[in-house]
Amino acid sequence: MNSRNLLILFFCQLISATGQIVIVTLGGIIGSSLTDNQSIATLPVSLMVVVTALSAIPATMLMKRIGRKFGSSIASLSAASAVLIAAYALHSQSFSLFVLAASMFGINAAFSQQYRYAAAESVEQKFVSRAISMILLGAIGGAILGPELVTRGQDWVVGVPYAGSLISLSVLFGVQSILLLLLSPFRPAGDKDTGDTGRPLSIIMGQRVFIMAMFGGTVAYGAMTFIMTATPLSMHVIDGYSIDATANVIRSHVLAMYIPSLVSGFLIERFGLTKIMMVGVVGLLIACFAGLYGQSIFNYWMALVMLGIGWNFLYVGSTTMLTYTYQSSERFKAQGINEFCVFGMSALGSLLAGTIMYYYGWYTLVLIPIPFILMIGVGLRMTSNETKALLKAG
Repeated sequence: MNSRNLLILFFCQLISATGQIVIVTLGGIIGSSLTDNQSIATLPVSLMVVVTALSAIPATMLMKRIGRKFGSSIASLSAASAVLIAAYALHSQSFSLFVLAASMFGINAAFSQQYRYAAAESVEQKFVSRAISMILLGAIGGAILGPELVTRGQDWVVGVPYAGSLISLSVLFGVQSILLLLLSPFRPAGDKDTGDTGRPLSIIMGQRVFIMAMFGGTVAYGAMTFIMTATPLSMHVIDGYSIDATANVIRSHVLAMYIPSLVSGFLIERFGLTKIMMVGVVGLLIACFAGLYGQSIFNYWMALVMLGIGWNFLYVGSTTMLTYTYQSSERFKAQGINEFCVFGMSALGSLLAGTIMYYYGWYTLVLIPIPFILMIGVGLRMTSNETKALLKAG
C-alpha cells in the first residue's frame, strides 16, 4: 500500500472539497445578487458541473498522456485562477464574469474527482474499497473549513462580501498544485502495462456489472447534486433562513457524505458490494421523503444528512464495482466514460435545480429523483449474482 500517495491525496481531497463547498454554498446566493432573473440564479453552479462533465474525458486523456500528477497539478492552478476571477466578478458586480469563473472551476473538479482512482491504483485490488474510502475522508476537513471560509471570509474584503473567501481559496489551490507534484507512480506492484490497449470500449460497456456500476454512480451523484444545489436557494433566498443556518445545513450534508467513509470500505469487504449499495439506495429514498415532510431547518437538515449518507454508500460501492470491470490497460477509457456519464447527469440535475425551484418549488424537486433511485434498487437485485462472480474472480 502506497501510504505516501494516500496521504497526499487525502489533503488534496480536503482542499478540493473546501472549494466545492464554498462555490456550491455561495453560487446561488451570489448569483441571485448579481442578476434580476432569479430563475438563473444557480446557473454559475450548474455550468461548473456542466464543465466538469465535459472535461471528464479530456482529463483522463491528458492524464494518460502526461501522468496523473502533472495533469492534476495544472488543473489546480486553473482552479486558483478561477476563484480569483470570481472575486473580481464580485468587485465589478458582473454576473457573466462570475458564471465564467464558476465554469472554469469545473475543470479542476473533473481532475479532483479522479483522486479516488489514483488511490485505487496505489493499493492491491483487495484494498481498493478501503483506499477509496480513505481518500474521501479528506472531504471531512473540507466540510469544516469550507463553511468557515464562507461565514468568516464574507467581510475580509471591505465592500465586497465573500471576496475574501474566494481569495483564500486561491491560496489553498496553489498549495494543492505543489502537493500533487509529490505523488509517486501509480498502479500496484506487479501490475505491468504491456502496451496493449485492451478491449474495445463497447465490450467493456456491454458488461451488465459495468452498466450497474456506472448507473449507480450516475444516480447517486445526480440526485445529490440536484437536491444540494437547490438547498441554499430554497433555504436562504426563498424561505429566508440566515446564511449561517444555510451554511450549517451544507456543512452537515458534506460531513454526512464523507464520515461514513470511516467504515464504508470495511463494510463492503465484510458484507459485499450489493448490500452496501442497497443501504445507499435506502438512504437516498429517506432523504427525499424527509424533504417532502416539510421545510423547517430540521427538515432541510435531515434531508441533506440522509442525502449525504446515501450518496456515500452508493458512490463508494459503485466506484469499487467499476474497478473490477476493466483491466489496467483499459482503465483510462473506462474511467473517462464513467466520469462523463456521472457528471453529465450531475450537470443536468444542477441545471434543472434552479428552474424547478423557481417554477415548481421544493416539494416537486425532491419527488423527481425517487423513480431513478428505485431503478437502482431493482438493478442491484438483478445483477447480484454476476457481481459476486466478478468480485470472486477479481
